[in-house]
Amino acid sequence: MFFKDIAGQQLIKDHLLRSVKEDRISHAQLFAGGEGTGSFLLALAYAQYLNCLNRGEHDACGTCSSCVKASKMVHPDIHFVFPVIKEGSKAVSDDRIKEFREFVLERQYFSAGQWFDRISDGKKSGVIYDDESAVILRKLSMKNFEGRYKIMIIWLPERMNVSGANKLLKILEEPPTSTVFLLVSENPQSLLATILSRTQMLNIPPIETESLVEALKQKYDFSESEINLAARLSKGNYVRAVDYLSSSRDQSVFFEMFTSLMRSTYSRKVFDIMKWVDEVAPLSRDKLKAFIDYATGMLRESYIYNFRKPELVYLSPGEEDFVRKFSPFINDNNIEDMTEELKLAYSHIEQNGNARIVLLDMALKMVMMFKS
Repeated sequence: MFFKDIAGQQLIKDHLLRSVKEDRISHAQLFAGGEGTGSFLLALAYAQYLNCLNRGEHDACGTCSSCVKASKMVHPDIHFVFPVIKEGSKAVSDDRIKEFREFVLERQYFSAGQWFDRISDGKKSGVIYDDESAVILRKLSMKNFEGRYKIMIIWLPERMNVSGANKLLKILEEPPTSTVFLLVSENPQSLLATILSRTQMLNIPPIETESLVEALKQKYDFSESEINLAARLSKGNYVRAVDYLSSSRDQSVFFEMFTSLMRSTYSRKVFDIMKWVDEVAPLSRDKLKAFIDYATGMLRESYIYNFRKPELVYLSPGEEDFVRKFSPFINDNNIEDMTEELKLAYSHIEQNGNARIVLLDMALKMVMMFKS
């Protein structure tokens, strides 16, 4: 992985490059960034740069033996730990490493939910189990094969159970020589305070909208307006932007779903709400998440429409006609609560919550919000 292939995040890239050039490489670093920010890719690029035999000014060379292996995630001195689903005696990352490599190299930007879907059909969430600590110790006790550093990339360390986290803490307190830990977390607040205190935290922000637009243009064959809208609605989350683009062909269906939901909740027609839930709940988890993203965007467009800012509104003629009539009902009294409720529903769906219960709860709460 090269820094140049990662969307945006120039300040973070500069910081990482500078730490190497100035020989200020912390043995334990925490890449703290939300889903779709590229935090895992930054850790990959940093690991490749650290062990590159012919480092360039701004990136790894890409041609040395170390880079060739690192780019395929098969470098013998770059190790990976990530959440897995326990199956019999299989409970460590090495049991899934081939699948994980394929997944990362194929997608590059991905979510925890997408990984869990890959390994369990979305039925379970992964965990970093106790057994992983012994594997980490064994790998780090070996001599370097060919790299300057032994690098341990731990994706989602917050998914370690308490016992495993305490064992990791002991390793961080007395790290082997020439070892670098790169912890990539989406929720650092869930880590043990003692682990946080022993890592150098690097906060990774959402991707800048302009950079995200350019990255999407290079990879996806969508219209400029579709890409601009996806980038803006995703709020710097590459994964969500791609989800939005993938579902943009379903936009007319989502529009009907959204207008039906708004009309039934505003008019407080419980029978219509129940019917809507029965029709929508059977959709796949990805489709439901894409719809919730769409609904969030439509609420935002409705709110902005009140300020008569056409340059900030990106809607089809049919959507704009609806928003023009609907916008007076979305205001300062309910926009924040509604978007938070949609955000909560998205989270529950992502965590494999019962779709019917989640959607019904969301709709009934919106009934009350229209009274605000």
